[in-house]
Amino acid sequence: MGSLNKKKKDENYLEKIPRRPEALKWTQEDDGMVTLQVENKGLFNKAAQKLLKKPAISYIHLDEIGSFVWPLIDGEKSIIDIGVSVEEHFGEKVKPTYERLAKYFQMLDNCGFVEWVNKLN
Repeated sequence: MGSLNKKKKDENYLEKIPRRPEALKWTQEDDGMVTLQVENKGLFNKAAQKLLKKPAISYIHLDEIGSFVWPLIDGEKSIIDIGVSVEEHFGEKVKPTYERLAKYFQMLDNCGFVEWVNKLN
């Protein structure tokens, strides 16, 4: 029974519609690689910048698959829709596609790099 509940939870998660936060800046190079520019805000970060010479902005370089996925996060496509494009582009290289995408979006969510659109039925 636990496996059935997990499958239902995964299916619901894959139906979610992600969007990039407007405040998060990013660039895409000519080769398609994406870099996120994360402003290090808050009291701890300000202290670290002054005392430890930490940067005010961190640059996060996405890998090939992440760089392909990032521009597809538009607030209209579900994770399932994005997965179709990923499989068409990368083929077997990304299998198991949806498990990988679910983990990727969980990481983006945990870092605050993605927001979720509320679907009105």
